[in-house]
Amino acid sequence: MSGYEYIQKASKIMCIGRNYAAHIKELNNVTPKQPFFFLKPTSSIITPLSKNSVKPASVSTTQDILKSGKPLRTNPTVTVKGNPSPIYLPKGIKTHHELEIALVINQRLSNIPLDEVENVDLFKCIKGVSLSLDLTARNLQDEAKKKGLPWSIGKGFDTFCPLGPLVPLEKLTKSADFQTNFKFKLFVNGQLKQDGDSTLMLTSFSKILQHISNVMVLEEDDIVLTGTPSGVGELHPGDKLKLEMSFAGEKLSEVEFECEERPGPYVFKET
Repeated sequence: MSGYEYIQKASKIMCIGRNYAAHIKELNNVTPKQPFFFLKPTSSIITPLSKNSVKPASVSTTQDILKSGKPLRTNPTVTVKGNPSPIYLPKGIKTHHELEIALVINQRLSNIPLDEVENVDLFKCIKGVSLSLDLTARNLQDEAKKKGLPWSIGKGFDTFCPLGPLVPLEKLTKSADFQTNFKFKLFVNGQLKQDGDSTLMLTSFSKILQHISNVMVLEEDDIVLTGTPSGVGELHPGDKLKLEMSFAGEKLSEVEFECEERPGPYVFKET
């Protein structure tokens, strides 16, 4: 099975917000009284480039449809080998990196009772984990919050959900506690920017799945991002990113991405 086959089948990307105290503090946010979440579109998913990767067709998108009615050339359908692409940074947008552990759902989850959260068997609920970035258009999001507007755009630009390959549960030591043994790091241009530890999560993996399942069904292959530690910061064209994840002291995954200016006519303007 390909490490990226799960991406083909995901119906949605769920993201838990404000799940690390230090991150809440660095953005001067208020700690939520209960977990909250938002969604990213599956069209925002990208995977790392390789030496033989062809960049998405969006780099050469034309406006032929405006002249001749012909369809625009668009990004290729995600294949079992992923959707290799640079991170495209929209013009006028302050794009922030947010490193997160992603859970990939294994079976349909709905209405898990709160009193059963401690009995949730993550090794049955998920098929594996992945490294992820919840990229955020910070200035757009901040403006939307001040004006009481939705901020879906701030999370949903194309390429705003970089993902690594699925790490199957077989690679995790079952004797080690699932909640307390993940470490994950983000390096930008060789400098450590985010250093995550799952013991610091305010809402546990199990509680995240329980809470979401009470609102909407989690389907097989849905992707759940579990929150970012402190250290978020702005990305720029030319930046090179390296993401690492380990469990119980053993490295599980390492992926790299690079940033470019987003092609096309979009430029951020005040709403």
